[in-house]
Amino acid sequence: MAIEGSLDVNGDRVAKSLDGLITLVKDDLEQVNRTIVDHMHSPIALIPQLAGHIIAAGGKRLRPVLTLASAKLVGYEGDRHVKLAAVIELLHTATLLHDDVVDESELRRGRASANALFGNQPSVLVGDFLFSRSFELMVEDGSLAVLAILSRASAVIAEGEVLQLITANDTETTVESYLQVICSKTAALFAAACRIGAVVADRPKVEEDALAAYGLSLGIAFQLIDDALDYSAREAELGKTVGDDFREGKITLPVIHAFHAGDEEEKAFWRRCLEKLEQEDGDLERATALLAKHGSVTATIQHARQYGEEARSALSIFPDCPARQAMLDVIDFCIERAY
Repeated sequence: MAIEGSLDVNGDRVAKSLDGLITLVKDDLEQVNRTIVDHMHSPIALIPQLAGHIIAAGGKRLRPVLTLASAKLVGYEGDRHVKLAAVIELLHTATLLHDDVVDESELRRGRASANALFGNQPSVLVGDFLFSRSFELMVEDGSLAVLAILSRASAVIAEGEVLQLITANDTETTVESYLQVICSKTAALFAAACRIGAVVADRPKVEEDALAAYGLSLGIAFQLIDDALDYSAREAELGKTVGDDFREGKITLPVIHAFHAGDEEEKAFWRRCLEKLEQEDGDLERATALLAKHGSVTATIQHARQYGEEARSALSIFPDCPARQAMLDVIDFCIERAY
């Protein structure tokens, strides 16, 4: 079922909104990829094999790309940002390995997840290995400021994971509680990735804060669109099975919106499916129908757009330049994935 209220946006336009940023940092990104491969090495063969599986699954490397772009935006001319962008990706990859174990996910970007192929224990341990490698790179950089930013981001991500466990399958979850989860789980690393660009360039705190605000709002928008996509046929094109969140009983913003807008009979349906996980044939179709009835996916996309505007506003302190324009275009990429 397609997202209700979709706009007629050409898929090529969505791709192009990220192409400018990738082109801008292409050379640096190649160095980042080499750094990541170098730091996956271990004499224990299973470690590079498993780590290589999830890293090869690719994705857009959006978080490290944002570190590279932020450094370029503020005129940084050194090379510290390359290793630190690799740190960001290693941290992100480690959290993915752990997430898939916690969520019992069998797919990651359309391929079998690492835990499905190698088991839960190796996935957790290799995730720990990648965390350790990322901190080795931070120590090599030698900046206490950078270490403080990234270690804090790691702690916040872990807090978000625990908070999600506490609120899991709870249909009474509020919008505020859910936003707190995604601020921690997703947006915190986006914010850190962007802040580092200003830190390595020794820019004023106002620029650090502006880049962090951009990253935080962008990260929230990114996750909200992921929430919307789980109930969209568009999801299959992006490498996930439609309805994964529903089947796992995840409480995301579209569900929160529909639950609170629904009558008692509808609330009983959500409780059965998501709290008790007593799901039957046709339940996913009914869930998408209820979301459409209450405009819940459209409301989620609108929330994402609002955060996108906050991200756009955060960059207003910087002069117009190719890096700034490319970072603005990324906002469109994150939101237009829904279409």
